[in-house]
Amino acid sequence: MRVWKVVGLWEKLLSRINIRQKSNMKSFESINKAYNSVFQPDKLSIGLVVPIENYSLGPIPTMEDHLKRVQQIEQLGFKALWIRDIPFHVPSFGDAGQLFDPFTYLGYLAGQTSEIALGIASIALPLHHPVHVAKSAASIDQLSNGRLILGVASGDRPDEYPAMGIDYEKRGVLFRESFDYIRKVQSSFPTLETNNYGQLKGHMNMLPKASGPKIPMLITGNSRQTIDWNVAHADGWMSYPKDLYNQKQTIDKWRKLIHESQTYDKPFMQPLYLDLQEEDDFKPQPIPLGFKIGVNFLVDYFKRLEDIGVNHVALNLRFNAANMDDTLNRLATNVLPHFHSTKKETVTI
Repeated sequence: MRVWKVVGLWEKLLSRINIRQKSNMKSFESINKAYNSVFQPDKLSIGLVVPIENYSLGPIPTMEDHLKRVQQIEQLGFKALWIRDIPFHVPSFGDAGQLFDPFTYLGYLAGQTSEIALGIASIALPLHHPVHVAKSAASIDQLSNGRLILGVASGDRPDEYPAMGIDYEKRGVLFRESFDYIRKVQSSFPTLETNNYGQLKGHMNMLPKASGPKIPMLITGNSRQTIDWNVAHADGWMSYPKDLYNQKQTIDKWRKLIHESQTYDKPFMQPLYLDLQEEDDFKPQPIPLGFKIGVNFLVDYFKRLEDIGVNHVALNLRFNAANMDDTLNRLATNVLPHFHSTKKETVTI
């Protein structure tokens, strides 16, 4: 996806954006420690996608020093880490992610960190039985003292479905059933009838429960659902990078529907691929789903995202060519203080 065709469109696009009026809705629902920390109305926070390394030349990361990197970004003040659900390495997809099973890996990271939010972006619900997703998510949420944010999706790699005996064309229906099942088993001794995932007759209880009233679940993209279904059921929306004008239209439509039908506002987040340049005033150049950019333009861009209603950006440094220690410390020193408090010390591994 091309975010800007040429650098000169930067100022032109910014001139088209009217600053968003501050929301007059209630604040976001209080769900758990991670959700309440990462998502604040009218504010932007910043996290990082794991693995935190450059693997631009191939689809498989080394995962060297992966734990030290996670502990480093927590110390530097990033709000969240994000991992993905990739059961199979599909070479045509081009990215194997963090390699490790998402729930096993987050359970490990929960014991090695103390404050940073533990995000999954996202679990492909049709590829898992919902009771396993619900139990794993609640377990990590409890073991981490409420630091789990669960992104959910219908999945976008067709090759994985026949490998598990699942009909790819049914993924929208399977997603809805799974989502409802996960919600239902967060209550005690639930009853539920499904076409694909069995029955709950009220005589069994899934334990543990989440640390708060529920597991925060953010829908990725549309997940083959309508925006009205998304508004009614999700705790937030993970969408994709767009130019500022079109992203604003997306968010405005989302928030209008929320305002008309929901008690609480809900957060909007997006990823961004980043290749941070040494020159602070390096003008943005497009890369797939992101930018090659200097810190001054990056801060300006993030402020524009905050103005149009983006509440969190998950940075992906897969294509970042500079030294990773330098990049992380420059982001912590020059970018994070504009958006949330950090410890501001230099951290290397």
